[in-house]
Amino acid sequence: MTRLLVCGIAVMDYVHRMDALPEGEGKHRSHSFQRIGGGCAANAAVGAARLGARVTLLSRAGQDGAGDELAALLDGQGVTPMLARGGRTPLSSVMVDASGERMIVNFPGAHLPTEPPPLPDFDAVLADCRWPEAAETVLAAARAAGRPGVLDGEKYTPAPLAAQASHVVFSAPGLRDFTGIDALDRALADAAARLPGAVAYTDGPDGVRWADGPHVPAREVDAVDTLGAGDLWHGAFALALGRGEALDAASDFANRAAAIKCTRAGGWEVYPVARDLEGS
Repeated sequence: MTRLLVCGIAVMDYVHRMDALPEGEGKHRSHSFQRIGGGCAANAAVGAARLGARVTLLSRAGQDGAGDELAALLDGQGVTPMLARGGRTPLSSVMVDASGERMIVNFPGAHLPTEPPPLPDFDAVLADCRWPEAAETVLAAARAAGRPGVLDGEKYTPAPLAAQASHVVFSAPGLRDFTGIDALDRALADAAARLPGAVAYTDGPDGVRWADGPHVPAREVDAVDTLGAGDLWHGAFALALGRGEALDAASDFANRAAAIKCTRAGGWEVYPVARDLEGS
């Protein structure tokens, strides 16, 4: 079984489902509400675990009830949580409209620990940018071991951290923020010239485009809920690299997993499992 170490943020999400996303001030009403686990790294960790990886999540949580709940939710999804505890747990308020698009307001936590613990063994690592001290540690460990080290390139990705990764996969907004260039083709070329590893960006229905490499298109689906799909993509991609798959095959595997999630409304409980991808 492939051992994946995921490092970054875990969040308690408070999800409202609405006919349309709010505009302007005033009161707005949802037609359903859930308390679910979320956060870039936690979503990726759960996604990879459901797809067959043995996943350890290196993250942080507060010494509070939300932190206890989050740890229990992760354990219930087959993820081994290594949570540095202290301060207040990150929380997000999420609004999802009828087409599956979402609006997120995040509280990143407060007074959380900074020092990462000793690392477990791994075949690949995935990090986001939300715990930079730990992300630097795990990416350096992957590089030293000659294993894949994937960075989720969100907005505000530090260039020195991105330079540690063997693969940096930006979101389209993250790539524009990293380079200051609006045109995605030029932004991708600029990022690739500045970073030593493989560089790509994902852009929803367009799939993933690699600098000096393949464009792997996404599967066409009728999306009902995109929440967590990008994070799941990164978890599935890192898992596939850890299994030794080539770049295009790993990208296609991740595309298929994310596409299935977009057709299902809900949180971790609706993420695809390995058999869902057979023949997809």
